[in-house]
Amino acid sequence: MTEGLSDHHRRLAQQKREAITSSATALFLDHGYAGTSLARIAEAAGVSKSTLFKQFPTKAALFEAIVSESWKQGSGHASAPPPAGDLRAGLMAIGHRYAELVGQPGMTALFRIVIAELPRLPELGRMQFQLGKLPYFDSVRLYLQAEHEAGTARVPDAESAANQFLGMIANFVLWPRMLLTDWNPAADETERAVVEAVETMLARYAAGHQK
Repeated sequence: MTEGLSDHHRRLAQQKREAITSSATALFLDHGYAGTSLARIAEAAGVSKSTLFKQFPTKAALFEAIVSESWKQGSGHASAPPPAGDLRAGLMAIGHRYAELVGQPGMTALFRIVIAELPRLPELGRMQFQLGKLPYFDSVRLYLQAEHEAGTARVPDAESAANQFLGMIANFVLWPRMLLTDWNPAADETERAVVEAVETMLARYAAGHQK
């Protein structure tokens, strides 16, 4: 019985946490980071101020959670790169995960918040980079290094290669959303963007394609 109650309480706490981060993201977009108070977020999320402060004692801590969770949602989680040995399969897996990750509305919202507040609050940009983008980028870089060491790829500069691969996908899936509110490519268009990025990487880096 105690264990069941504990599970219930954990689920309830997670639901409240999700309500808080979702409400905070919407309010940051509408009113700016500086113009949104924790009390206002608690009201919008339907939780008490004490509940919010217990999970997020400061607005910076709340924003850190939004960044970290945005970069780890769904299959976009960066902590489990595919095993080395099949460059095409590995790149396809990473490409699909990344397209799904940066294509979600929450990621667009996060970038918009950071860009809007950057002149006044550069620390938000540092959080986005250090807690979100950099760990994800490093996971892809390390995967490409592993393929190089396995002999399935020739990647003398894994950092540059990771930038190229992720950039090709983000340039189609994410960045148009920053300027075009109706940008919502169909699944087959996103799939084509991923496939083209993978084929470009194979032509440049696959061991069998190199002399």
